[in-house]
Amino acid sequence: MKISKAKQDKISEQILALLFTSNLKPLFTSQISHEIARDEEFVKKILFNLKKKGLVNEVTKNPKGIPYLKRSRWQLSDLTYNAYKQHQ
Repeated sequence: MKISKAKQDKISEQILALLFTSNLKPLFTSQISHEIARDEEFVKKILFNLKKKGLVNEVTKNPKGIPYLKRSRWQLSDLTYNAYKQHQ
């Protein structure tokens, strides 16, 4: 099944809003997909597209500095956070 570009953009907006409301706490891909009720692989694909655009940052290490082997956490980039903050 193919999802239109407009719907992908809406889902991207939902992801960005969710990351903004998480108060700068990075969320795992599984948490994001659960919150917006979408497939985890689809959400991962959108997150990587947002990363390419510079809207989100991928966190690949845990708080102790040990790299994750199979998962990532995501947070808004500073530029995106400031834009959302000014818009509020």
